[in-house]
Amino acid sequence: MSKKGILIIGAGGVSRVATVKCAMNINTFEKITLASRTISKCEIIKNEIKNNQKINIDIACVDANNIDELVKLIKKINPKLVLNLALPYQDLIIMDACIKTNVHYIDTANYEHKDEVKFEYKEQWAKNQAFKDAKIIGLLGSGFDPGVTGVFCAYAQQNLFDSIEYIDIMDCNDGNNGYAFATNFNPEINLREVSSNGKYWENGSWIETKPLEIKIEHDYPEIGIRSSYLLYHEELESLSKNIKGLKRIRFFMTFSDSYISHMNCLQNVGMLGIKEINHKGQKIIPMEFLSTLLPDPASLGEKTIGKTNIGCIIEGFKEGIRKKVYIYNTCDHQECYKETKAQGVSYTTGVPAMIGAKLLYTQKWKNTGVFNIEEFEANIFMDELMTQGLPWKILQLPI
Repeated sequence: MSKKGILIIGAGGVSRVATVKCAMNINTFEKITLASRTISKCEIIKNEIKNNQKINIDIACVDANNIDELVKLIKKINPKLVLNLALPYQDLIIMDACIKTNVHYIDTANYEHKDEVKFEYKEQWAKNQAFKDAKIIGLLGSGFDPGVTGVFCAYAQQNLFDSIEYIDIMDCNDGNNGYAFATNFNPEINLREVSSNGKYWENGSWIETKPLEIKIEHDYPEIGIRSSYLLYHEELESLSKNIKGLKRIRFFMTFSDSYISHMNCLQNVGMLGIKEINHKGQKIIPMEFLSTLLPDPASLGEKTIGKTNIGCIIEGFKEGIRKKVYIYNTCDHQECYKETKAQGVSYTTGVPAMIGAKLLYTQKWKNTGVFNIEEFEANIFMDELMTQGLPWKILQLPI
């Protein structure tokens, strides 16, 4: 029996957006199955789509930590591809399930070690030959950053520049959700990322910095000047490899003074710990306990106001002349909520996840093996961004 449809694993805010967007593109995907360990979350998304779009999707219960359950479910529904929107800790298990069932794989964030603050593509890239042998494709990082930022860089390399020397990825979330402290995506992932040492790539080497040590003031179009801090982000690893001639690539993200103060306090008292501790005879992990106290990012949509601005400052040469551009997207949180009942951070990740899935499903992108998103022809993805809710602009910058 020929494979048909898409299996989406995970039922958080990003999954909500991706599932709604897949339903809006049902003529492409034919059939949608949404699966999560918490079936009630799937039911809520399913019912909202059925009420608003009159499209019925299937739902299923699955533990993404259990490869046997994953393989059984994939064989049962026989999809063309699996869209992994579960936790990054589960990437390798879901990839192995796709290898065993010969089904294409897509994710939005690279593998993270559960018991170590370390995220890298190494173990996912190591599955390249297994994906080739299974005659399937693994598309890594089809969110916004990583994801669209990689497509922006590929577009610049393929269309705007003869050579690229410098890239700064700029991520501004100027939204306000009314809480004293909340994260806009999974708290564990967010806080591990921000509290870790920074790192950037320059002249073939990695340079490490203390957490939030490097700060710049950047003027974001349609938002204004905001404090932006250098972080390590996974797309730096792949882009430093795939953008030829590059001399330096960095990643900056905005944080309010309130966010940083809360995070520093939590870290100082041990609440960001990822090792088990004994609490009154119970084994707990502080970071996991903290996550239960913080607002669920998927619940922030209705409360969040303001905009996001994410893009790439790219500098290099075209026909011997040095040039510099900013390719970016701006999203309004409330407009995102009206369409998907999710805030802008979930929207900017979930829409590109659907687009990547669409390009694989229709074989407009095809190959075998494991690839990062910037390794494909960018124009077709850029066209989809314009029609699927994430229009982009190019701003010429002074040298």
